[in-house]
Amino acid sequence: MGISFETTDLADPRLDPGSSNLEEQLKSLGSPALRFGGNALDRRTFWTSKGEKPKQSEKTTITPDDIKRLKKLVDSTGSTVTLGIPLGIYDPARGADMAAHAVDILGDSLVGLAIGNEPNGYSVKDVPNGAVRGKGWNKEKYVKQLEAYAKAIHAKRPDAPIIGPDVYDGAWMDAFADSDVKNKTALSQHWYQLPECDSGQVPGRGPQAENLIDPLAKKSAKKNIGIGKEKADAADLPLWLEETGPTSCPGTNDTSLTNASALWAADYTLYAAQLGVERMAMHSMLGACNGGAPMSLICDPADHGQQSDTFVPRPNMLGLRLVVPSIGGTFTKTSVKGGGNTSAYTVSKDKGKTLVTTIINANDAADVGGNPVTLKMPSGFSVDKASQVYGPSNDAKSATKVIPANPLPDSIPYSGPTKTGSASASASPGADDNELNIDIAGSSVTVFIMRKQ
Repeated sequence: MGISFETTDLADPRLDPGSSNLEEQLKSLGSPALRFGGNALDRRTFWTSKGEKPKQSEKTTITPDDIKRLKKLVDSTGSTVTLGIPLGIYDPARGADMAAHAVDILGDSLVGLAIGNEPNGYSVKDVPNGAVRGKGWNKEKYVKQLEAYAKAIHAKRPDAPIIGPDVYDGAWMDAFADSDVKNKTALSQHWYQLPECDSGQVPGRGPQAENLIDPLAKKSAKKNIGIGKEKADAADLPLWLEETGPTSCPGTNDTSLTNASALWAADYTLYAAQLGVERMAMHSMLGACNGGAPMSLICDPADHGQQSDTFVPRPNMLGLRLVVPSIGGTFTKTSVKGGGNTSAYTVSKDKGKTLVTTIINANDAADVGGNPVTLKMPSGFSVDKASQVYGPSNDAKSATKVIPANPLPDSIPYSGPTKTGSASASASPGADDNELNIDIAGSSVTVFIMRKQ
């Protein structure tokens, strides 16, 4: 899991590990997935390895030096990269040149090249400089241009990995999967949880914080990610969610700043992984906190129009960090009984010697305070460490707090019924007592790491 950036961010000198704290923020997500694409790929990106100038002044020029700077960041964070190749202006030779440099510079850390971004929207005018193709544009014409690019790329670098189609539409996924492109590595999907920008309905699909944690969110995720998974399975390819987030609606900073976005980020990521998503990147940008992309995991606190060398995490980034202990694990059955709006996931790691359980308590802390929880563990396991992100309520803004991973204290608050009359952080001798009783705060994500004794 990781972050999706606009391709124009490749020109930002702050990608250099010595120029900002971006490296530190990325490392908090383990060895993250980095993706460079977005609307800027086809509309505002100009690649050259020969020092040319773009004909359009609004274009951002990307050169081999920018990819070399990215390589420094990749090496220092252990990241893997997917990189978009511009298709907005049809130029297979230029695209192949960019791809060849990326393969040579990034090496094994480059896991996918995406030819174009959301080509199903190339004739749409509701994004800046949106219409890069005429009204006759369709998936058949896309496939012809896709194949021409891939052929040019593979003529230079035969093993270059190609992913696509970077869309939501299932028919375009079929078009990519059925194309003659060689070295298809993954089927890439885009999807945002709350896309109905004009809707104020709760529960619904509009960009209100309440909708992020309503059970309806999971139903829509299951349906829509299921489309991509079905297409990927049919093509015998893994499914990568290359661009996703809470909402792509403008003016939704209020939603992004809420504690609910932290709960959503953890729950949605684990749920998508359970549905079969292998790789996920939350769309972000290296912009200002005030006026930048509202969905961004990180942002620059400097005044809008200014830049600093310090990026700060938003609540969704804090929630995503709690998923890190689960990376590389295999889901095992977890059942939740009662508790209202609560979800839980458990993965097994270290050949079954470690279990990681993540509990998302989306009951509002302002209403419930906390909820008594009994965590029944398999025989022989005990809680080694626990961590948490929490807030005073689901809709509290910029108030999400972090409790780093630590052993549980000797005295654990618990207000529910218990057989033994006391709470224990360790597995008790009897199988029936192999449990942890604890009050878990509302509006929180809590991770328990259990080890077999």
